[in-house]
Amino acid sequence: MIAAAVLLAGGSGLRAGSTINKVYMRIGGRQMLSYPLEVLDRSRLVGEIVLVVRSEDRKRAEAVVTSEIRQTPLSIVDGGVTRQESELRGLEALGGTPECVAIHDGARPFLPLGLLESVIETARRVGGAIPGYVPDQPLFREVEGQLEPMNGVQAVQTPQCFRAEPLVAAYREAKVRGFEGVDTAETIERFTDLVVAVVPGDPRAFKVTFEEDLARAEQVAATWDPSS
Repeated sequence: MIAAAVLLAGGSGLRAGSTINKVYMRIGGRQMLSYPLEVLDRSRLVGEIVLVVRSEDRKRAEAVVTSEIRQTPLSIVDGGVTRQESELRGLEALGGTPECVAIHDGARPFLPLGLLESVIETARRVGGAIPGYVPDQPLFREVEGQLEPMNGVQAVQTPQCFRAEPLVAAYREAKVRGFEGVDTAETIERFTDLVVAVVPGDPRAFKVTFEEDLARAEQVAATWDPSS
């Protein structure tokens, strides 16, 4: 197996103004979670999917999986209290022995197939890969009471992909030490010596967090091509 995918769907919808987990909200007539599931299922490089959910969402998750997954073996596991714990549970639920594992946030519904396969191929070659892009708006930091531009800074997206064995080992070590990374790459940086390359991100792979993101998501959904 070339790659497995861990898809995180354990968030909530509070900041997006929803009373349910936002990944089950409808965008373009489909539940948000259905978009990345479709792309993961289509990829020639992904041989297994683990979907990490809240226990109270399991029936919703099973319904989406039934409608979207056609060929790739998929298992559903309950997540933990934190993102870090949820990622570890997903990793430990893998049934096969993939070369690498891509971890994706279900709140980023529009996962271009080209981006997914780019991070997988790059991780196979160098050890790890994350998508990055230069934000449209300039970023500044305060230095001695003055604002200075943060040139060269990139925003990071998912999926983030790493060689499987050191990835799992890093998460187990992080658990022992009580470490909570902001994303997968931070845990990899702390507990491995893997080389992590930055591949070009995609503006469509944004995270739906707030209510205003929903309007943008509807615009993307209107012309969305999962094979792009």
